[in-house]
Amino acid sequence: MFSRRDLLQLAAATAAVLPFSGARGFAQQRLTQADLLKFEPVGNVTLLHITDIHGQLTPLYFREPSLNLGVGDAKGQPPHITGKTFLQRYGIPEKSADAYALAFEDFEALAKTYGRIGGLDRAATVIKSVRAERGGDRVLLLDGGDTWQGSLGALQTKGQDMADCMKLLKPDAMTGHWEFTYGEDRVKELIKSQDFAFLALNVRDNDWQEPVFEPYKMFERGGVKIAVLGQAFPYTPVANPRWMVPNWSFGIREDDVRANVEKVRKEGAQLVVLLSHNGFDVDRKLAARVPGIDVILTGHTHDALPEAVKVGNTLLIASGCHGKFVSRLDLDVQGGAVKGFRYKLIPLFADVIAPDAEMAAAVEKARAPFAAELKREVGRTDSLLYRRGNFAGTFDDLICAALLQERDAEIALSPGFRWGTSVLPGQAITMEDIHNATAITYPAVYRMTMSGERLKEVLEDVADNLFNPDPYYQQGGDMVRCGGLGYTIDIGKPAGQRISDMTTLKTGQAIDPKRDYTVAGWASVNEGTEGPPVWDLVERYVAKQKTVRIQPGDSVKIRGA
Repeated sequence: MFSRRDLLQLAAATAAVLPFSGARGFAQQRLTQADLLKFEPVGNVTLLHITDIHGQLTPLYFREPSLNLGVGDAKGQPPHITGKTFLQRYGIPEKSADAYALAFEDFEALAKTYGRIGGLDRAATVIKSVRAERGGDRVLLLDGGDTWQGSLGALQTKGQDMADCMKLLKPDAMTGHWEFTYGEDRVKELIKSQDFAFLALNVRDNDWQEPVFEPYKMFERGGVKIAVLGQAFPYTPVANPRWMVPNWSFGIREDDVRANVEKVRKEGAQLVVLLSHNGFDVDRKLAARVPGIDVILTGHTHDALPEAVKVGNTLLIASGCHGKFVSRLDLDVQGGAVKGFRYKLIPLFADVIAPDAEMAAAVEKARAPFAAELKREVGRTDSLLYRRGNFAGTFDDLICAALLQERDAEIALSPGFRWGTSVLPGQAITMEDIHNATAITYPAVYRMTMSGERLKEVLEDVADNLFNPDPYYQQGGDMVRCGGLGYTIDIGKPAGQRISDMTTLKTGQAIDPKRDYTVAGWASVNEGTEGPPVWDLVERYVAKQKTVRIQPGDSVKIRGA
């Protein structure tokens, strides 16, 4: 990103003017597009990486997590550090532009100073600039997946709006995860509409165990033969409905990764890149166990790291989410080995980077059919609404409150999805905001009874998905969000023993294992789940409240961290 000297100067200048009304304008004057793109090239190959855009075509606010706990060997290691600890680790001054982009500290104030981040039109400007500077024959653009899902427009068009706009960026390859929730036929249709490869070596058909997608593709850039291997999210049929991909099986398939690495090396690959949607900790373990991978472009866990993490001879690159960043990795490849590299995580400050005209027109066209609904104001918020975090997000608390009231339930369960944009205090809550947190193809809000014993089992299962010390057993997402229910979790304990002290928040009474409770929830992976779509209930609740006030709660007590 910026040099440390530039950051220190910018932080000092911005801090001096923050109390005054001109803070945002001053910050924008200090930041320039040239600063953001400044890079001293090295070597003969440039990799550009974007991932986890989640249907976001336009600039947005996105608060990074205040809590991102690691377990086992990952405890206390990037990306499992946040806030001031994160800033200190990377020498990033507080209140600086990078601090705003990468950490949650002072988010509300810094958002008013630095504005929104992202937008495909800004990404297009950066990508075209790098190609022009470096030469297109040296650049590979790779998309890590979770691209076609996560917004009202993406849901209504079944990913077509994103596919059409992404095509203009001219990526060389992509892999996937939430893409699969449109179903097998739709995924195939969208792939056919593109002119680049969809790679996923770990997806097989159930009948013959043959590859469903291309496992890898060979490219030549800068005189270097490059193999890009694709790794889709390995737990798609567990984290998402299996009935949407009934004929396909997934998995980490470490042996298949190893076999394909060996195969492409025999075919003359001088640089091997794994385009992965495994999640950072899974990729860190994979890098330590599978030799011959030079670079892993990791996705799924939404981590944004300003430096490459090296595991043996493998570089791990984490490029954030929601279109906030484009990663640039320059490599000096000589004699089939990486002799040197330089890396930059480029934040796409929307008030600084000029929008690309071609992409801006395409985005406007894609959003036009839904323009009125996207901007329709439902209510307002006095509180910061955000999602990302291991245990709680205020937008999830809002969803839980809506489920409790609109479904007349004692307890609400909301999935620990990592995608979803933020809304600042004093802003309107629009239908776009609501869909940015709820737009899925299985949105029914169920109402059912669950015993206290079953509720504990649910919490224990999700906790093990998140905090199993072996990354290969971590199946993605954050902890299920609860409304009307509090508990204590000890993340250091073994499976089945992490959850205790479960209480109903309304009465303060302990959850009775034998009693049945009325529970409302959404995003069930079970086929045939009935109920109204979650966005309708959230809209109804916000409209009744008119102004939402939700502060971070303390109903989850954390131990062992």
